[in-house]
Amino acid sequence: MSISPKTDSLIVKNALVLASGDTSPQPHTDILIEQGTIVAVAADLSIPPGCAVIDATGLLVTPGLINGHFHSHEHFHKGRFDNLPLELWMHFVRPPVAPPPLTPEQVYLRTMIGAIEAIRTGTTFVVDDVNHAPHFSMECIDAVFQAYEDIGLRALVSVSFYDLPFYRAVPFFDEEMPRHLREQLDRQGLPDRDRLLTIAQHLAQTRHPNQHRVGYIVAPSAPQRCSRSFLVQLGELANTYNLPMMLHLLETRLQAVTGQLFHQCSMTEYLAELGILSDRIALQHCVWLTPHDIKLLAQSGASVVYNPLSNLKLGSGRMPVRAFQEAGVNIALASDGCGSRDSLNMLSVMQAAALLNKSPTTAPEQWISAEEAFKFATIGGAKAFGFEQVLGKIAPGYRADFVGYRLNNLSFVPLNHPLRQLVYAETGAAVDLVVVDGVEVMCSGKLTQVNEQALIEAIYKVHHQILPAMQESEATVQTFLPYYRQIYDRCLTQPVDPTILTPDLSQPATGATC
Repeated sequence: MSISPKTDSLIVKNALVLASGDTSPQPHTDILIEQGTIVAVAADLSIPPGCAVIDATGLLVTPGLINGHFHSHEHFHKGRFDNLPLELWMHFVRPPVAPPPLTPEQVYLRTMIGAIEAIRTGTTFVVDDVNHAPHFSMECIDAVFQAYEDIGLRALVSVSFYDLPFYRAVPFFDEEMPRHLREQLDRQGLPDRDRLLTIAQHLAQTRHPNQHRVGYIVAPSAPQRCSRSFLVQLGELANTYNLPMMLHLLETRLQAVTGQLFHQCSMTEYLAELGILSDRIALQHCVWLTPHDIKLLAQSGASVVYNPLSNLKLGSGRMPVRAFQEAGVNIALASDGCGSRDSLNMLSVMQAAALLNKSPTTAPEQWISAEEAFKFATIGGAKAFGFEQVLGKIAPGYRADFVGYRLNNLSFVPLNHPLRQLVYAETGAAVDLVVVDGVEVMCSGKLTQVNEQALIEAIYKVHHQILPAMQESEATVQTFLPYYRQIYDRCLTQPVDPTILTPDLSQPATGATC
């Protein structure tokens, strides 16, 4: 994809530059930027007249990290849940009785929680899958875009769509949920699919990422939450407007069971049959896949987005990373939302991506290295969302999205291998400089585009105001939760395809008991 230009002229002087995951750091290197694009990377570059100068002495400068998936509607839920699998936890962040709708200002502040953390932990590009159901206020949708515009991040923002009842996206619902509760839920009615398609078309026309640093991405929620025709319509819309697309796929064992019971095949095969799989789609999680599923993704050119820490916290299992690599499937990284993971720190995610894939059951040559994890978080993310030729590296022709880390921070003391120390030791404490699209959004450890302290004070105030409504809404989940637990336990007794690449070494994929 192309990206709209900036008019600023900027030069970064005397940095230790790690241009990409497959290069060695180059000391005393300058980066010249014109109109948001890197035009030269070399030592001792001349300073053009009128060019702004950043002295990067003592900084390690790397491509900005790309967070390929989270949900800003969960930011107020940080720290509220623990020891719940996905199919139980998700009802708390999308409760059957929704709290009163937030105002656009509240949505704006909620979005800023993650935007601030992203910048402070070395992320320059985020993909935000936002649930606005059931109200779908355009003012609130616009508030999310505006937050990223104001703080200076690059972002793809969705409106998460599903046209089937969210609460019915599991097997055995009619058998396990008591009739009076089913009727209570069913009285909510179906989502207005025509309105959702109108919103998608409007955003495709007005927020295209070719023209906007903060652009739109098409996002059907998941195969089990969308009808066949709706999935096809959204796929056609993405094709018509040349838009990226994302979708949750086979995150849990229960979803593997769901695919077999709903479609008599895996959900990957189902998407292939519908013609949804292509090189414009990024599939989230992808934990419970068979070798045949992976082959289908490789043939289509689709990318997968690895969410190691949220998968751990929700007990979903581990994505078979090396199997995807060996099949030639592109891999990106993501934090997932604050409701499940509690943090958007992509430095932690990179570390987990490497460490979780070192095992006594595999040869060390098969382990994921720091260099590979860094590529997932940069080049892999760029490719997954259509920016392969312009993001993920520090090189001429690429957009100026990069981060400077202070080398006097203990993560880098003593300095032996900058990339490995970045992946295995850095937490965000060393982040000093962040440039997005050629604009300094952080300088000397301070955000430049917004008043961070005023935002944090406003966020605390809003959270205090809405907390009683959140708690009341969450309390309604307790009525339904025992029956969803029965569904969850029943699905554990159902067999799954024995060729699934076992994502959890503690239990066989075909295990029939809890």
